[in-house]
Amino acid sequence: MRRRTPPPPSPLPQRAGVDPVRVRLPAGDAWVTVRDHLVARLAAGAGVIDSMLDEGQIVDATGRPVPRDMEYVPGMYVWFHRELPDEERVPFAIDVVYQDEHVVVADKPHFLATTPRGSHVIETALARLRRELGIPALGAAHRLDRLTAGLVLFTVRPEERGAYQSLFSDRRVAKEYEAVARYDPELTLPITVRSRIVKERGVLAAREVEGEPNAVSRVELLDHRDGRARYRLTPRTGQTHQLRVHMSTLGVPILGDPLYPVVTDPVAAGDFRRPLQLLARALEFTDPFTGREHRFVSPRGLRAWSSYDEWAE
Repeated sequence: MRRRTPPPPSPLPQRAGVDPVRVRLPAGDAWVTVRDHLVARLAAGAGVIDSMLDEGQIVDATGRPVPRDMEYVPGMYVWFHRELPDEERVPFAIDVVYQDEHVVVADKPHFLATTPRGSHVIETALARLRRELGIPALGAAHRLDRLTAGLVLFTVRPEERGAYQSLFSDRRVAKEYEAVARYDPELTLPITVRSRIVKERGVLAAREVEGEPNAVSRVELLDHRDGRARYRLTPRTGQTHQLRVHMSTLGVPILGDPLYPVVTDPVAAGDFRRPLQLLARALEFTDPFTGREHRFVSPRGLRAWSSYDEWAE
């Protein structure tokens, strides 16, 4: 099989730990100039693209500004910095629990996205760690939902990232989560939940449908008191929102979940009350380069368990 030639390195530096946008010009003869393609492809509008070109903000692989009349060449790359959104700072620290020459394991707080996406760009775990650790090449080996706290594995060397990502895709990472939800004495636990989950682009919540199961989760009861319970959740697969969907299906949706069982109105920016009571508690894997057996455990607690009145106020 013919290998795809890797893209050239970016001629632009990162800004605030965020990579510049890279655009590869596809094959086709629909465009005469690079400008024509960017106007058609990007949602910024012709006026914005023209302004960026005139100000030298869009560059080629050598770092030279792209003029408005540059001829369209299929396969060519151009780079530019996106306009960073005005983001509300997430007022919680991200803690490094382990670091060596290959990986960084960080303990992410609730409300902090893992990687730049949508309106969350600078206020992400990846951008913060790049800035705080001084590792511009740091990359994420997997991702946690923005509302979920807990352990995330990052890679130090870009050429090694694929090997660590394969640990997750090949299910060679043991993951444990913890959640707080309503206690149901009628629910027989432990139980293994199997279903087919689909997540459609543009739709906030995932849903279960008929068909071959693609999502498997084990749910165990750790403790209960005052009508609430602490659960250990062990996903065998990695579908979007899998644990949240399965807990809702069992009739004990995770406390603080704005999507399951029903989608609620979004909270105001800067409202960090009542975080989703879901924590990626543990990661266990064998390092593909050093052979070390790793097991990492987050020391974080879930406030709806330790201080329910404080969490609920």
